[in-house]
Amino acid sequence: MFEILAITTPIFLLIGAGYLAMGTRLINREQMQGVATFVLYFALPALVIRALTQNPLDEVFQPHYLLAYGLGSVAVFAFALLLTLALQRKPLSEGAIHALGMAASNSGFVGYPLAAMVLGTSPAAVFLALNMLIENLLIIPTALILAEAGRQSGAGIVTAARKTFVRLARNPILIGLALGLLLAVTEIAMPRPLAQVVDMLANAAGPAALFVIGGTLFGLQVRGMLGDVGQIVGGKLILHPLAVLGFFLLMPQTDPMLLAGALLFACAPMISVYPLLGQRYGMAGVSAAALMVATLAAFVTLNLAIGLMKSYGLLPTG
Repeated sequence: MFEILAITTPIFLLIGAGYLAMGTRLINREQMQGVATFVLYFALPALVIRALTQNPLDEVFQPHYLLAYGLGSVAVFAFALLLTLALQRKPLSEGAIHALGMAASNSGFVGYPLAAMVLGTSPAAVFLALNMLIENLLIIPTALILAEAGRQSGAGIVTAARKTFVRLARNPILIGLALGLLLAVTEIAMPRPLAQVVDMLANAAGPAALFVIGGTLFGLQVRGMLGDVGQIVGGKLILHPLAVLGFFLLMPQTDPMLLAGALLFACAPMISVYPLLGQRYGMAGVSAAALMVATLAAFVTLNLAIGLMKSYGLLPTG
């Protein structure tokens, strides 16, 4: 148990440091947003580029991982839509945001730092690149298109889709993915000074991202939203990892390292921009509360997940 806590405690201490910095007014909201911008526009893209250029392309591109993790995420997304639309009779926009919270992990700010500590920085960076493809090209666009269509009462879905993909084309992480793939396919080596800059930025991604998560949580409150928050958090921290596990077990061959990485990322809370996306569709309070509760509850669920993975031989016990 203490061995598992030794892995996860530093992660949550860094989150706590960000929370404390905001709580003591050592850093204000604008300054914290500056750190978040650094992570999003520089550190994470550099991390993805390093993952794609420092590993052979056939090691980075893992079809089994993309298929199993992608299907698991889609299954949870579809279940959330069915639950909210057909059974709970919620509007489409609300259902889409519920589904997004349950099916899209915070891969960059939580999943990668966790996987780096458990599995090592090199495999964790590869898993990050794969997850970014699934989340940024599949789950997030689908949720936003459906939410926009619901807000417009089903009209203009083609326009909503076009605007969503235009915004995604400017996503710095996807730009990093494109550059990394270009360098990997062409086998062009970066000049040594540039490679060192990319390496330095990539090394800063994990700690800075966790610090930002802590600052983001400061000031969030949970009031009168227990049902919706519990549904989203339960779906993200329990149902999503179980769905990913189920689809991996259906694969003809399952590499334990791939499965361990997929489960660690699936066990992470939802994406950090979840409250910002929810605000546009009238779910600011619920989405912010869900992010806070999921991040706090993840301390328990992640420790349980790592313990179970060690028990079943997916992770080294030493």
